[in-house]
Amino acid sequence: MSLIRFPARPMLASSFVVSGLDKLKNTDDTARQLSPLLRRASDSLPFPADEKLIARVIGGTQLGAGALLALGKLPRFSAGLLALISGLNTFVEWRSADISTKEGRLERRAQLLKNISLTGGALLAAVDTAGKPSLAWRAEHLAMDARKAGGKQLKKADRAVRKAVDKTVGA
Repeated sequence: MSLIRFPARPMLASSFVVSGLDKLKNTDDTARQLSPLLRRASDSLPFPADEKLIARVIGGTQLGAGALLALGKLPRFSAGLLALISGLNTFVEWRSADISTKEGRLERRAQLLKNISLTGGALLAAVDTAGKPSLAWRAEHLAMDARKAGGKQLKKADRAVRKAVDKTVGA
């Protein structure tokens, strides 16, 4: 792990871990925020929308994925989960914010910018390959190398067959 990644991953993960713990402790508040969104989506969901259970799942996912990211275990997967959860949190918090006062609108804006920044950081962490090529890049180059090597082998075999046929026919 590089000198930058070593402190950066736990720094990014800390906000998600604390938020996950908060969601687990205050399930009722999180469920209340999720309620309008879940009411609208309940027709499309293949399961009954239990707000408290979904709030716990979101909190547990944030806590678990944040801990994994902080420890450097499955960093791209955990960062991807955190980006997804952060996007959901951004939408839910933006929809449920109190905008009846100027202070409420300013607070909503500050929360929106914070959440967008965290989502962006998690997205960057999700695509960070730590200086190693991604699996897609490696697979693509492995296939190209196999085609090149296979092409040379095929040409070599073709020449050998033609040579053998020429010797047989010419003899």
